[in-house]
Amino acid sequence: MHQEKQAERRIQIETAAYGLLALKGYKATSMLEVAKRAKASNETLYKWYGNKQGLFLSMVERNAETSLEQLQSALTEDASLRDILLAFGPELLNTLTGQRAVVLNRAAAGDVHDTGMLGRTLADAGRASIIPLLTKIFGRFIEDGAPEEAAEIYYDLLIGDLQIRRVIGSVPLLKDEEIDSRSRRATDLTLRLIGQA
Repeated sequence: MHQEKQAERRIQIETAAYGLLALKGYKATSMLEVAKRAKASNETLYKWYGNKQGLFLSMVERNAETSLEQLQSALTEDASLRDILLAFGPELLNTLTGQRAVVLNRAAAGDVHDTGMLGRTLADAGRASIIPLLTKIFGRFIEDGAPEEAAEIYYDLLIGDLQIRRVIGSVPLLKDEEIDSRSRRATDLTLRLIGQA
């Protein structure tokens, strides 16, 4: 019960942090402000997260969690490559173009000249974690070829410059049908390119 309560509390704290990041940006957001907004003690925040970077890291990891879990489970699934990609594509697009990802990416952009750590954290929890798992999945279906190259091609076709366009505000939040269509297109093109169509 204690763990459940703590997990619930962490979600409340991180939700408060998202609100402040969206409102003020990373540099102007303090742990004390997050604590006040979440109705938590500053001591609790430092105990659980260590510092502001630790809080941010936890938020990044939680945001990427579902996509990474889906890929991990796909490694043992008895499904076709097409079915795996069609299930995973919308999940990843929702994660990377959703409002939380936009807030995190804007915060990282604002931190470039300060710690520079936030961008690295996002890259490590995002593409750097996803491509190796995608590579393993493609490796199950490609006998002759480069599974890593196939993973990169799929990821690039799926995401393209969409994430940065969301961050700079030139593209609104995607509708479900747009996400499904983009995922299907990336899957079809990738499978054709690697001779798995």
